Amino acid sequence: MKAVILAAGEGKRLRPITSTRPKPMIPVGGKPLLEHTILSLKSAGIKKILLIVGYKEEYIRNYFGNGSRYNLMIDYITQDQFLGTAHATGFAKDFVEQDSFLLLYGDILVDDSLFIEMIKAFKQRQVEGLISLIQVQNPNEYGIISLDSNQHVFKITEKPSPEEDLGNLANAGIYIFTSQIFQAIDKTQKSVRNEYEFTDSMQILITDLKGKIFGYDIQKIFWSDIGLPWQLLDANKHLLDKLQVKTNGTIEDNVKINGIVSIGKNTVVKSGTYIQGPVSIGENCKIGPNAYIRPYCSIGNFCHIGMSEIKNSIIFSYSAIPHFNYVGDSIICEHVNLGAGTKTSNLRFDDKSVKMNIKGKCIDSKRRKLGCIIGPYSQTGINASIMCGKIIYENSIIGAQTLINNDIPPNTLAYQNQEGNVVYKSNRFTFRE
Repeated sequence: MKAVILAAGEGKRLRPITSTRPKPMIPVGGKPLLEHTILSLKSAGIKKILLIVGYKEEYIRNYFGNGSRYNLMIDYITQDQFLGTAHATGFAKDFVEQDSFLLLYGDILVDDSLFIEMIKAFKQRQVEGLISLIQVQNPNEYGIISLDSNQHVFKITEKPSPEEDLGNLANAGIYIFTSQIFQAIDKTQKSVRNEYEFTDSMQILITDLKGKIFGYDIQKIFWSDIGLPWQLLDANKHLLDKLQVKTNGTIEDNVKINGIVSIGKNTVVKSGTYIQGPVSIGENCKIGPNAYIRPYCSIGNFCHIGMSEIKNSIIFSYSAIPHFNYVGDSIICEHVNLGAGTKTSNLRFDDKSVKMNIKGKCIDSKRRKLGCIIGPYSQTGINASIMCGKIIYENSIIGAQTLINNDIPPNTLAYQNQEGNVVYKSNRFTFRE
């Protein structure tokens, strides 16, 4: 069986994290999200993978190449027009030929075992398709699947109103199909959104071509579509819980390590540092002296963590948290430098859940603790303070002694004047290499 991964989207709800990279290449648990998926597919016996790429595709192509280092065959097709999921899937027709294939979105993270179990279930049934299903609390935000008594799909409804009462089984975005699905895609017309919707193609397969699609419930298996920034922290926790000890760096005397910790080659952990696993640290990092790294931190390559405390956070490569900093429940993108004394808040005084502004909408994270997002190529001055749930977009500078209580737009210099007001100016400097 072959696999097709849709990895062409921009991931706009995750900006500024995706301002420099495609969403499937966000690092979680020490590797890009897409790499975890590809390794899981390999463990399920899949040897040929097609990646449908688009936004910043060179990032994906350069990282995975032809797949030889994974002992896989990886091909690519560029989706130059974003006309919907059916349009994207249609590119795979020649790659799939007459085989059955596993199809999924590149921003989904699931347990390793799921692909094996889905393939087994598909082979046991005489059906033209298998769709993964998950129970959701907000069915009006998903494609809801209606099943008959044989667990076969008979109706697919995109974002139904509460009055329709169609249940809460949602499309989880992982499928197996025979090549007959391409006949349905060829018959698919543009939707009211002016896109070729894959849900419409599945409905055509059922009603017009008399194909059967089996609904496969994955409720007991970890699944995340990582549509919102804090879901990256959940995915990171899930992956770090399966971490194995690896020590390829240098650990000086008077370093205390508890739990499962992975340390990459050429990384130096200096004296006085205390690490509580699970923690993943990449290659060529300098940790300490006297750093305190608490559980569920994932640190990339070429990072410097000095006399600072980090907790439940993802730190991308080439970033520095060097002097008396606190970073909690946060995402720090690449090439970020925190000035001495910079602190992130991750808890409201009223103990309510933290909200974050996503694409102009204030969304409740339903998390009691959530810090900030600092976009790539940004930096802070000494003693800057960033309140919980705030986003500093890419290539921005936060002045010394400045309290950030609002999101900071891209390419912005924000500093506190003598009257205590935050002033915003265009950042004339660029730090991108």
